[in-house]
Amino acid sequence: MAGSCEEKTVAVVPNKKVVLRRHVTGFPSEEDMEIVVDTVELRVPAGLTAVLMKNLYLSCDPWMRGRMSKYAEGDVRPASEFVVGEALLNYGVGKVVDSTHPEFKAGDLVWGMSGWEEYSLITQPESLMKINHAELPLSYYTGILGMPGLTAYAGLMEVGRPKKGDFVFVSAASGAVGQLVGQLAKIAGCYVVGSAGSDEKVSLLKTKFGYDDAFNYKSEPDLGAALKRCLPDGIDIYFDNVGGETLDVALLHMRRGGRVVVCGMISQYNLEELYGVRNLFCIIPKAIRVEGFNVGGYFNMYARFEEEMAGYIKDGKVSVVEDVVEGMESAPAALVGLFSGKNVGKQLVVIARE
Repeated sequence: MAGSCEEKTVAVVPNKKVVLRRHVTGFPSEEDMEIVVDTVELRVPAGLTAVLMKNLYLSCDPWMRGRMSKYAEGDVRPASEFVVGEALLNYGVGKVVDSTHPEFKAGDLVWGMSGWEEYSLITQPESLMKINHAELPLSYYTGILGMPGLTAYAGLMEVGRPKKGDFVFVSAASGAVGQLVGQLAKIAGCYVVGSAGSDEKVSLLKTKFGYDDAFNYKSEPDLGAALKRCLPDGIDIYFDNVGGETLDVALLHMRRGGRVVVCGMISQYNLEELYGVRNLFCIIPKAIRVEGFNVGGYFNMYARFEEEMAGYIKDGKVSVVEDVVEGMESAPAALVGLFSGKNVGKQLVVIARE
């Protein structure tokens, strides 16, 4: 009896996504983005080596702002600008639905660069990371166990190189990166001070993350006086997430041989005219090292980082605070809110739960 060769029917499902409506100048707004719905087949297209991923959690980070602008000719950045009409991109956590790549199979839990959409076709699956600690909350892979966590770890440990007894100052200290930088610095035996934008966040730094001292920069009329009060002997390591005036003033308070780890400049991302740092002369007589870094250069150490950080979490040596919103519709407001400090802790979007 002749066998049947009928092709198996593949499900086609809606795929809700956040797309860029227009390139952005100045502060972004929710109107710069829109929610659209198209469809997706629940399989990798024939002839393509790729992974189809169902997104569970999406990361929401300030660095996305740069990619929302139209790049000037000759502007060279680590990642290309977002395309108008296409889904925004950032790191996400998901489950493999279908795969034609030998290292991944349906059901695998992974994290990596994904679209702000319900399903993403990953055409460079070698960039995905398998999740090795699914016993921990999967959302942690958008933060402490994902890109922001590796950023904090690599920036402090590899660039800042803390030593026991160092005086460390962290700006935007309650955010996804800052909350971990302070805790890692404490583990390394440092004295740690953070700045944040509300009294609630300052309290969080002291009670949840173990900072030795902290201040609300919005209520300080003199940033230099605040630093002198909290760090009277000066700063050995400044972990800079803010840039602008905060960086300028911090340079005046650096100790000889100090290190400035330039991680981000959120105060500058939405400005047409950037703040001009005036105190660079300090780096010569004080022999200060000012070094910028991009986390993309440190993914080779991710396996070591993941195991070390998972151990800290399980042992109660580090704490995590997340600011969670539900659903794709909530994503634009969450992203915009980052630039006015609305989030408390790591901002993420829940798309679907395991």
